[in-house]
Amino acid sequence: MSDMSRLTGKIGDATLIEMSPDSLCDEDNNGCHHHHHDIDRDEYPHSQPDPSEVDKHQQSKDSVFFRDGKRRIDFVLSYVDDRDGERKQERRREYEANLQKAGLELETEDKSVSDDRKTYFVKIHAPWEVLATYADVLKIKVPFKENDIPVHQDIPMDWLFTPFRLPDHVMNPEPDYFTSPFNKGKIDFFLIDDKETFFPPSVRNRIVYYILARCPYHKTDREDKKGIKRLLNNGTYGSAFPLHDSRYWKPSRDSNSESERFNLYKHWAQFFSFFKEQPLNLIRKYYGEKIGIYFAWLGFYTEMLFFAAVVGLICFLYGLFTFDDNVWSKEICSEEIGGNIIMCPLCDKKCGYWKLNSTCNSSWQSHMFDNVGTVFFAIFMGIWVTLFLEFWKRRQARLEYEWDLVDFEEEQQQLQLRPEYETKCTSRRLNRVTQEMEPYLPVTSQCARTFLSGATVIFWISLIIACIIGVIAYRLAVYAAFASIMKDSPTNNIHMVGSLITPQLATSVTASCINFVIIMILNLMYERVAIWITDMEIPKTHLEYENKLTVKMFLFQFVNYYSSCFYVAFFKGKFVGHPGDYIYMFGWSKLRNEECDPGGCLIELTTQLVIVMSGKQVWGNVQEALVPWVMNRWGSRKARSHPESRYSRWEQDHDLQNFGHLGLFYEYLEMVIQFGFITLFVASFPLAPLLALLNNIIEVRVDAWKFTTQFRRPVASKAHSIGAWQEILNGVAVLSVVTNAFIVAFTSDMIPRLVYMYAYSNDLSMKGYINNSLSVFNISGFSEDNRPDDGESPGWFNSSVITTCRYRDYRYPSGHEKEYSHTMQFWHILAAKLAFIIIMEHVAFMVKFFVAWMIPDVPSEVKARIKRERYLIQEYLHNYEVEKLKIQLSQRSDDCCCTPMIYPDISRHVVLSECL
Repeated sequence: MSDMSRLTGKIGDATLIEMSPDSLCDEDNNGCHHHHHDIDRDEYPHSQPDPSEVDKHQQSKDSVFFRDGKRRIDFVLSYVDDRDGERKQERRREYEANLQKAGLELETEDKSVSDDRKTYFVKIHAPWEVLATYADVLKIKVPFKENDIPVHQDIPMDWLFTPFRLPDHVMNPEPDYFTSPFNKGKIDFFLIDDKETFFPPSVRNRIVYYILARCPYHKTDREDKKGIKRLLNNGTYGSAFPLHDSRYWKPSRDSNSESERFNLYKHWAQFFSFFKEQPLNLIRKYYGEKIGIYFAWLGFYTEMLFFAAVVGLICFLYGLFTFDDNVWSKEICSEEIGGNIIMCPLCDKKCGYWKLNSTCNSSWQSHMFDNVGTVFFAIFMGIWVTLFLEFWKRRQARLEYEWDLVDFEEEQQQLQLRPEYETKCTSRRLNRVTQEMEPYLPVTSQCARTFLSGATVIFWISLIIACIIGVIAYRLAVYAAFASIMKDSPTNNIHMVGSLITPQLATSVTASCINFVIIMILNLMYERVAIWITDMEIPKTHLEYENKLTVKMFLFQFVNYYSSCFYVAFFKGKFVGHPGDYIYMFGWSKLRNEECDPGGCLIELTTQLVIVMSGKQVWGNVQEALVPWVMNRWGSRKARSHPESRYSRWEQDHDLQNFGHLGLFYEYLEMVIQFGFITLFVASFPLAPLLALLNNIIEVRVDAWKFTTQFRRPVASKAHSIGAWQEILNGVAVLSVVTNAFIVAFTSDMIPRLVYMYAYSNDLSMKGYINNSLSVFNISGFSEDNRPDDGESPGWFNSSVITTCRYRDYRYPSGHEKEYSHTMQFWHILAAKLAFIIIMEHVAFMVKFFVAWMIPDVPSEVKARIKRERYLIQEYLHNYEVEKLKIQLSQRSDDCCCTPMIYPDISRHVVLSECL
């Protein structure tokens, strides 16, 4: 068998390895088992089983074994018999016959014994010969010797962590072994005590699914139609899934069942275990490495968030407790300063003049987030994100070693073609490496599909930007309405919060809520489009499919979730012009560009961030937990009233929700979007990591509860890393340094304050800062389009007495030779902002790369253990081959004329050829 054959399951032109009946008969399997009669009975409903026979095997149907109680159910297919669906019956008949040719054993539960009297269940068992053959094909690692390398884990003050620990039998459900890829020709090399339990259920269902995905159901001259996925899509089967090993709330009564699902629910999925460690080895054993890696990453991310949350909380408390030092807010709130400063209207016609002290509350709120602590926290987060990514690489390397993924070749997975690719690509060409004919997609078709895919993505991203522009137009249009309505302060009548509501806050909150709703609607629509265009590209492998979908979805989600925050952070209030010469949206519209609140745009960015981030997290948790629960309750409403002995294990799992092949993808996407919120804009909201931490503590247990109670058992699959998400996290980490530097420099008022204090203040204090930061405009300079309508200005405004108004900017006053052009202080501040960005970025990147260089990706202890294990494996393999050769030579000593000799440095076939 060639290497390609071993990886794809192909021998010559055959799709799957066909087992002869004799090869399936062995003494451990109690002879041969043939179940052709089950298929005939399914396809012809009039041929029903004898009721007495059904009753005989129905003492308890909550079992994971065939009726004989010995052969394990590795997979279940279900379908509803359609009397008019002759084509479906023919497909099922041929498909199940081909499954039996591939060596699988089938047993069918008739619809008459199912709960709804409509659904047939086809139970599938893989005998030892099939498992051994495909374990060899897939190079599945199995144990050959118990690990004798001592583990030294002397943790100082280990007793402190006792409350967080789980029982050892849960944390380490099986001993640590040395493992080697399974070789069917060396059965006696491996630790096989019982062939029925040698391969754990997760490996068994992975092998069976590999066969199901490639088994043909209809052969024609043009193509072979194959794969369970296509049969599910065209309605031939309703579902296909491996079984949970027990109910989640109590262990199985069958002593042969492991009841790992019960252990997972008891020790992991209950919310009150939130402070306990996760049983990662048990998760990996039950669900496979891919899901295990996700929960390992999520747990590690949550642990690291604790440190960011603590520092963020300290920075927030610093802002809270330094209120008394906030001189500029005192000036804004005082009647002598803020009460005497008349500000220019914030919109045309409908906005009147206003006093600066009306923004007193927002100024105090802004100080909680816009202070020296914010700068420190922005720099800290730049270092934290580097430490998180570097330490995760080390944690991942340790898991790779512990879970036997060190030699797991991504290329092996890549070589396993997607069945859809093999089916849709009708062209064939010779593979120069394997010298076998393989399917391929012509370059012209590939280019056309890629172009159409790219155009679709660009169109949808443009649609998001159009929606964001629409929200901005809403903000500009509605602000004037809020300002006109609130000019007499009607909101003061609202209990408690009335005095806090300003036109700016009302506009910001309503716009953020509308933006959030738009985000959610576009998400639902784009998910289907992204999957459709990725399917249209026909990726060659599962890995390539996931990576392409990941890039498309993240690009879209990035623009969808972050664009409104980018607008508030970097565009709002930056391009407004000045009184008498305002800048309008698109230049020709009557919508005047927004100005920042006198307290700064940072508080508005904080509002935007809190609403979008919190809304997404709450909505995500509700969607993840509540929707599957409601659907499951509705789907199993009748069956729950039945006694346990009648509600079979396959029916219980059939009533659960299907965990699709993209289920884990959405879990990663949710967390990576959250990671972006807490890194890209953290300078505006130091409490973001704390919110993320609280959410993730719930998220871990919600996901665990969902996996163990609400979803069918997923097919186990391997993965040695978090895949393309690692590169996305690295990209977000680099971008976060830039965005936070720009937020501190251009969105926060930190730099203008420092420039004033050190360059323009006489006594290095902030006294007079507010007056210094506001420019003067002569009211007579307003055009008819800009001047407030009669009755819009408050009663205290007298145009004959008040001739000037103030606005946020650094410009020369009316009558100056450089009238309304920028002052020198503006350029000093701009230079300071650019200098700060350059310094902060360089410092952050230097620390980032230094830390990355200092921390090795693989711990030295793990490197040493890997080398030791490889050495021992080679030694044991060598000894095994030598012993085997001795036995062979001794058996042939009667016919061999030469003296038996062992040549350790000569290959086995050379030694045998000399004797022969």
